[in-house]
Amino acid sequence: MVFGQVVIGPPGSGKTTYCNGMSQFLSLMGRKVAIVNLDPANDALPYECAVNIEELIKLEDVMPEHSLGPNGGLVYCMEYLEKNIDWLESKLKPLLKDHYILFDFPGQVELFFIHDSTKNVLTKLIKSLNLRLTAVQLIDSHLCCDPGNYVSALLLSLSTMLHMELPHVNVLSKIDLIGSYGKLAFNLDFYTDVQDLSYLEHHLSQDPRAAKYRKLTKELCSVIEDYSLVNFTTLDIQDKESVGDLVKLIDKSNGYIFSGIDASVVEYSKIAIGQTDWDYNRYPFFRIMIS
Repeated sequence: MVFGQVVIGPPGSGKTTYCNGMSQFLSLMGRKVAIVNLDPANDALPYECAVNIEELIKLEDVMPEHSLGPNGGLVYCMEYLEKNIDWLESKLKPLLKDHYILFDFPGQVELFFIHDSTKNVLTKLIKSLNLRLTAVQLIDSHLCCDPGNYVSALLLSLSTMLHMELPHVNVLSKIDLIGSYGKLAFNLDFYTDVQDLSYLEHHLSQDPRAAKYRKLTKELCSVIEDYSLVNFTTLDIQDKESVGDLVKLIDKSNGYIFSGIDASVVEYSKIAIGQTDWDYNRYPFFRIMIS
């Protein structure tokens, strides 16, 4: 059984920086990490990847050959990867024995809430390689500064959760920079807990651009609240406590925290329903050294 993360999010949300920082943090925890770059347009990687989709296909080759733009080219690349899933499986198999895997995906959001190729690739990998994956969706925290953008981020998060059908953690990234984007209309808890969205209506009505779509926005907020699935955790990738809290949440969602515990059903239940405030040092196999 192999554990890992599927790192997704819009362009500029910090996915590649996240993979680099998360890899370093997990390595300090004693985990052997492999990063799999599945972004055929990402040719300036700050990390060493174990698998690189550019060995199979490159966006810069696809676009002129098939007269496609960047978005159409990325869709083509994901469909090509799906058809050549054996290539990816063969690359991953040597890593299965002792690695924790981070999948770095492109930023084109259509790949995760409309198009099926990415979902199909992950489903096949989960079944054939016995993977336990959590989708980590990064949303730039500056979107909280604009009510319309925040509602869009909520709708994107909900749509992705329903489409991908994976354990899912939504993350407001770059939280250390949020003060530089302007004053928030509400406390940060309002945005992370996705509290009563009706409070946004007044602020939306102040924006002449949003006022035109006020009724539509109200209905979208109603849909989000009816599902009651979306919330966020925050992340400053340079703060080890912030990263550590996120790791605990991810470990709980994909089952990593349970993988080596020889305990009673009661102990499992306590971890499952409890807060993510456990001490890894409590379990010998989770002892860590974080500098």
